[in-house]
Amino acid sequence: MALLLLGVGTGMLWALQRQLIYFPDERAVPPAGEVVDGARDVTLRTEDGLELGAWFLPAGGTDTGLAVLVAPGNGGNRADRAGFAQELSRRGLAVLLMDYRGYGGNPGTPSEDGLAADADAAVAALAELGYPPERTIYVGESLGTGVVAALQARHPPAGVVLRSPFTSLADVGAHHYPWLPVRALLRDRFAVEEHLVATDVPVTVVHGDRDSVVPTALSARVADRAPSLVERVVLEADHNDPVMFGPEVADAVARLAQDVG
Repeated sequence: MALLLLGVGTGMLWALQRQLIYFPDERAVPPAGEVVDGARDVTLRTEDGLELGAWFLPAGGTDTGLAVLVAPGNGGNRADRAGFAQELSRRGLAVLLMDYRGYGGNPGTPSEDGLAADADAAVAALAELGYPPERTIYVGESLGTGVVAALQARHPPAGVVLRSPFTSLADVGAHHYPWLPVRALLRDRFAVEEHLVATDVPVTVVHGDRDSVVPTALSARVADRAPSLVERVVLEADHNDPVMFGPEVADAVARLAQDVG
């Protein structure tokens, strides 16, 4: 009976695992200009036929000639990152705030391959706006670090900022569910460390010192293993504390932009 229950439970986890990984915020998002002065709506067109909403904010202040592609984590949608976009713009950086399929009123259902296609579409949109990958910094938050770690291998950027990165999604799952065979079951891998150890793209890692979502040790290992690490920033914060979306992170992006610009 115990083996039967274990088998049934494992089967359910296999079938429902993406519902345990992705928590799409499906709220409709207002027009960009209603939330951020000077911002405008952009449509990302994916290779599998989806049209996704995104926001573009031009550089303010002294224009660096660089753009930032923000690949978000699981929480909220692009409207919740308006303040972060403004911080980046004030530092002379153009900003594209994307939402994945299924998030922010976008069509589709999230998966690792799907989010990769969404990020490819964001890179193409930025190129049309005058910012090819070599003039773009990819910023990934949490889940987004898995997205941009793979993206930089396909479309090498000027630099990458990883906020609260993990070595792989399986490592995070194994930490939170040590009694489950997570590594054997997981379909979406998001192998951040594997992608970073093979790149020469400049990397900055930002993480909290008491992260309850992505263990701090995993973020520290990503920084330790990145062969082209430019800076490691450790903030006194948990995963979703306001500081993790604020000026300190924008400053880290700006320093990398100055280094690679």
